[in-house]
Amino acid sequence: MIDNPLIETGLPIALMIIMAGMGLTLTVADFRRVFTFPRAMLVGTAAQIALIPLLAFGLVELLGPSPAIAVGLVIIAACPGGTTSNVFTFLAGGNVALSIVLTVIASLVTILTIPLFANIALDLYANTDADAPVRLPLVDTVVQLAVIVVIPVALGLFVRARFEEVAAWGERFVSVFGLVVLGAIIAAIVFQTRDQMWTLLSQAGPSAVALNVGGITLGFLSGYLGGISRRDALTIAIEVGIKNGTIGLMVTLSLLNDAEMAVPSAVYGVLMFAFGGLLAVYGRRTRGRDEAGA
Repeated sequence: MIDNPLIETGLPIALMIIMAGMGLTLTVADFRRVFTFPRAMLVGTAAQIALIPLLAFGLVELLGPSPAIAVGLVIIAACPGGTTSNVFTFLAGGNVALSIVLTVIASLVTILTIPLFANIALDLYANTDADAPVRLPLVDTVVQLAVIVVIPVALGLFVRARFEEVAAWGERFVSVFGLVVLGAIIAAIVFQTRDQMWTLLSQAGPSAVALNVGGITLGFLSGYLGGISRRDALTIAIEVGIKNGTIGLMVTLSLLNDAEMAVPSAVYGVLMFAFGGLLAVYGRRTRGRDEAGA
């Protein structure tokens, strides 16, 4: 278990700063462009909100990890994308406006779906023999996530609309801050679970890799089957594959108070940078070929 005031208090505050940074990247025009042609937005939202959590349940049944790892895997799958997905979309030459809108929509909707999927996973995998079942309180979780996600994003959007120079500076600061926070929390988890770390990694590593690769593949397939452009399909693949690991860590560490359940979010948070880099290279190369053939 985690009993660390820095994590219990500092992690939510850090996440609020990160979500405010996401708001600093938004303009009303971003939303207008995407809603004019909503097919890609609808396909990407369905893949993020419903399909990848269902994939996580399937992987748990297939790979059979420990109960804590199983619950943690479902929780990270249920998390939205973050500002990192927007950065990788830019590097890959994807549709940045679509990426931002998908991130914001998923961040708002998953306020409701994270506790739903988490409690299903707890009932299926962690509470089977428990005298006192572990539950993620629905109302408290929704309220806490709303305060941490919705209000900071709205504040960031307001600042961007009124004070563009401040927003440009803040956006750069928050991007670095988010990486530092993620690294610090991962280090804390490694220290907290150091006696079990190799066992947990052996269980969480294959599951996290499978979820990352499966999510990216799911994103591409959803885009192609939805009849959208290759650029938008790539954007959806990045958005589905790159998760906001900080939300997963907050849910598992601050709300569920379980370091073992946090391991999939920590492992995924590291792996996604490697896969995001590969997607960026792929996007650049395919865009170059498309432009050459045009």
